[in-house]
Amino acid sequence: MALSIGIVGLPNVGKSTLFNALTEKAVPAENYPFCTIDPSVGVVAVPDDRLDKLAVLSKSAKKIPAAVEFVDIAGLVKGASEGEGLGNKFLANIRETDAILEVVRIFEDDNVIHVDGKVNPISDIETINLELILADMQTATKRLANVERDAKRGDKAALAEKEAISKILPALEAGKLASSVALTTEEEKIVKGLHLLTKKPILYALNKKAGGKNLDESLPDGGDERFTKLIALMKETNARYVIIDAKIEQELQGFEGAERDAFKKELGAEGGNGVDELIKKSYELLGLITYFTTGEDETRGWTIKDGWTAPEAGTAIHGDFKEKFVRAEVIFWNDLLGAGSYAAAREKGLVRTEGKEYIVKDGDVVEFKI
Repeated sequence: MALSIGIVGLPNVGKSTLFNALTEKAVPAENYPFCTIDPSVGVVAVPDDRLDKLAVLSKSAKKIPAAVEFVDIAGLVKGASEGEGLGNKFLANIRETDAILEVVRIFEDDNVIHVDGKVNPISDIETINLELILADMQTATKRLANVERDAKRGDKAALAEKEAISKILPALEAGKLASSVALTTEEEKIVKGLHLLTKKPILYALNKKAGGKNLDESLPDGGDERFTKLIALMKETNARYVIIDAKIEQELQGFEGAERDAFKKELGAEGGNGVDELIKKSYELLGLITYFTTGEDETRGWTIKDGWTAPEAGTAIHGDFKEKFVRAEVIFWNDLLGAGSYAAAREKGLVRTEGKEYIVKDGDVVEFKI
């Protein structure tokens, strides 16, 4: 399933540095036929120790992780919605992605000039989101003008679309994201057809820098006022975010385990693996889960949408599986590990037979019968 996340941000916030750190986790192209040769696109493995454990259990010859696609999009400047800078390219590229990873700078460094001359995370977010909002206003206004003619004639579909757009536009005009508007299920379907930028889920990557003056740690009480206000905004709007040091993560490429921890400490950074956390949160942002197939040939994580039935989940392996589906044999990954083998799991009655209505769960190990 080729779902992608567009990495956006103002110039000099660490956007491309983060992309380079992410692509260290890139998966072999031969395992993912949708993988592109475009250097601004990276298909990245989703960290998952369940895959490793299942591969050991099955003595698999190879293991293939679930993956998510990241797109490094041109830096945004004020006026992008009017075509300033690379505005048109920026907006076109982000429209093609399924979610947004918005990189926000939370460090000061005289050697890295901020496009506005000063570091202000909330202002940066407002600049980016405003350009997305203005672009959506143009889209919604144009569409509303087109449907009003049919709505006046009493066309039911046009009336429904007009009502949905009429809910969205006031929010956009007030500087709010389209995703903040409460819509009915039917209205959500209608609005989806508009491909609004601000309906896309957003994950904020708050980028700090070892050796710089970081806003989250520059004061004795643990943070600069700008950072305090930023986190308050994140909580107020229920925004998803992760704090990361993109430069450190890039420099740590190729290091694992204790060696990675030691080098990270030497570089002046602490904490866990920021890139892994970001990848996992990006995967969740897209509403994705992983099920597994495992055997001597390979153990593989398959990417599907949360809520998919067994026949739908089978299409991740092959498109024909949905039509040819008969049943699925399912066991939760941890139950399989606990049993020690498929044979032992069957003896204990842990392997279930599920039909077409079964909703596949994250962590299921599935064998499809067609």
